[in-house]
Order: sequence, then C-alpha cells, then structure tokens
Amino acid sequence: MFSMKKRLFTIASIATFGILLGGCAATAPDDGTISIWVDAARVPAVDALQAKYPDMKLEVNTISNTGGSSGLKQQFTLFNQSGEGWPDVIFFGALDDIAWAASDPVDYAMDVSSVMSSDYWDGYSDAAIAPCILDGATVCVRNDQAQDVLWYNKTMFDQWGYTPPTTWEEYESLSLDIADNHPGYFTGLVGDALTTARYLWPSECPTNVRVDAETVKIDLEDSSCTRVKDMLNTLVEAGVVSAGGAFDSEVADKVGPNLVMTPGATWFGNYLFRDTFKVPAGQISASLPLAWEGEQPSTGNEGGGLWVASKHVADSKLGDVETILEFMTTDSSWQVELSTGFPAHGSVQDAWLAKQAADGYFADPDTVSEVFLEAGAMVAPYSLLNYNTGDVYTRTVAAKLASGGTFAEGWEDFASELPKEAKTFGYTVATK
Repeated sequence: MFSMKKRLFTIASIATFGILLGGCAATAPDDGTISIWVDAARVPAVDALQAKYPDMKLEVNTISNTGGSSGLKQQFTLFNQSGEGWPDVIFFGALDDIAWAASDPVDYAMDVSSVMSSDYWDGYSDAAIAPCILDGATVCVRNDQAQDVLWYNKTMFDQWGYTPPTTWEEYESLSLDIADNHPGYFTGLVGDALTTARYLWPSECPTNVRVDAETVKIDLEDSSCTRVKDMLNTLVEAGVVSAGGAFDSEVADKVGPNLVMTPGATWFGNYLFRDTFKVPAGQISASLPLAWEGEQPSTGNEGGGLWVASKHVADSKLGDVETILEFMTTDSSWQVELSTGFPAHGSVQDAWLAKQAADGYFADPDTVSEVFLEAGAMVAPYSLLNYNTGDVYTRTVAAKLASGGTFAEGWEDFASELPKEAKTFGYTVATK
C-alpha cells in the first residue's frame, strides 16, 4: 500500500488564512513526504495515522476550517500561478469548498473513484457519498456524514414537561414558550456559516440550485425561504435563539450550558455539548429532523469530514494517498476511538455507535443511534457550487446580528449579496 520511509512529522501552525496568504504555506515536498493540511480537530487523526504507519513521512499544516474559506481558495489560485505548493491531501470543513476545489480555475481535486477499491465504495450509502460526486467524478471521501438531527436536553425537557417537537411550527411555538417561562435559555444558534445548512437547507430554500453548468437558481423570496426568515427573526427577537455561532467562545461560556434544544449535526453531541459546552453526561438526547407541516422530514448536512487528494500528486505517492484516505474514513483507531462525528462509512458505524453507548454520555443512546441512522437518509438534495452560501451568510446576516441589527435586516443584505456572489463566479442567476 505504501513504501516504508524514514519518519518525518512536523506540524506548522497556520493560525489564519491571512498568514497563509502572506507566504507561510509549505510547498509539498518531492522527496516522498506527504503534505497534509487539516484543521485543529483533525490533528488527532494525523497522530493516529502516524502511530499506525510510523515510517510514512508526513508534513502537516494546521489551518482554520470552520466553514467558509474564500482565503483558502485564493491561496490555491496562487499555487496554480506558481505551479507548486498544493498539499497532497487536505481536509475541508464546508461542502461548498468541494465545488471550487474540483472546478476551473482551481481544478485541484483528484477523481479518486478508481484510486480506491470497489469494496471501499460499497461501504458508503448513496446519501453519504453524494456530496463528493461532482459531474460524475468522485472528488472526496468523507469521514463523518454530519446529518442534522434535533438535539435536546432531556433532563430539562422532563423537568419542564416538554416533548420534542416534530415540526418546525412546533419548534417555534415551544421556543417561544421557553422564552416566556424559562428566560435565559436557548433553542438555536444562527451566527455561524453552517446556519444555512441548519435551517435553510432542510426547508429546501433555493440558495444554490444548479440549473446547468453556467446557471443557478437563487430565490430568497420563495416561501421555503421566507418561512425560515420569519421564524428566525421572531425567535432571535424573543432572545431564545442565540445570534452567536457554534464555534464562538462566548456561546461556549454563556449559551451552550443553557441550550435546551437546537437543530444541529451529529457531531454536536460530542464536539459541542460534551467537549465544548461541558454539559454533564446523561442529559443530552436527539430526535429525528423536523418537518414543515404537511411535508416529509428533511435535513441538512453540516460539513462531514471531506478529505480531498491533489491531482498533482506524483504517481510514487499514490499508494500513500490511498492509505491516508482509507485510514481517515475506515480505521477504528481514529473513526471509532477518537472521532466525535457519526462515521459516513458503513464499516465503522456500528462500532462507533457501540462506543457511544459504552461511554454513557447520551441520555438514551439506543434512541440516539436510531435517530442517527434514520436521519442519514433524510438529507435533502443540495447543489455544490463555486460560491459559498455560508460565507455570504456570515458576511451579511451574522455580521448584522453581531452589530446589533435584526435577523430581517441581515436577511435583506443576504438576499442582495448572494446573487452578486454567484455572478462573480460567472454564473447566470435565475429566480424561477
């Protein structure tokens, strides 16, 4: 699978994309060393990889990767201009990054459909691997699926006599009840780039519908969009949905411990509630994704561990690259023992769920397991395009909320800027 080499393992920390653009990025070595770029949460995965393959030569850069990466795209454009510098393998935290990484003018992502074995691909459900398939090419592999569910604090629900909502209308009503009767508690987060996946995607709001290679549909006046806007504007004004984001330190300190419920990815359970918000064991549970009244349950997908290999990798490194991709998606030393997210590859799902039950963190692990498995098949269709919807949301809605404005005011900016963003990438924008 790979050639045995002298161990080389260095970690160069790149704190921000601003520094990265300033020329501190490492050029992928040509001495058999594999250059890997990961976010901080994936550094343990690389440690586990190195422990299993101590003679594989690795050079690792840590990058910021919390959704929205226009700076990273600029860096890859510079690599293309210079003809060097691309990492051999990279972890992307946002689905939209796959589109620009695999398309002109960046054209970085390798089609790995023939690199990995047929048995390997059998481990993915259609829903799990769908975000990695672009124009017939498989341009990434996934370590977790990150499908959204409804997380809730079962201890608080039981204490207050609540049952988990099954529709968005019930979610809004219950949130307002909590605002009135339990001030200081929260039922959602809308201040980060993944908010669009959390709320707009499940409603099938047309923010990025691919009509053809040159045309996208964007219509934020569609009722599937305005119902979300109206709901979130109401809940933010009521003070029960936080204007902060999932990765904000202030949210971790002041909101997270009082987060009664929220739609969120499967990794919210361990990564946010357990490790970041420090909610005690035995309190957190999950229920199925919400439905709009009269419609089937549908859900979004917040990231999901997208590993991409460079098409510039030399043939001599392909064996190592295959080993890395397979390890990051199927090896239990990472996927079961260390990863906080529900695995996308079926070969390790049962073991991961069993570990969650043994760990005893969730209030009712059997229910959580069933919900994770069912929600994986409820992910709504989503078009991967060169512009990043979440990035635009962050610059408009999240920025407006941070400056004291309303959600509705931020939405006006979002509706204005999103079509402009699409056009800067050469798309023709249709509204119907």
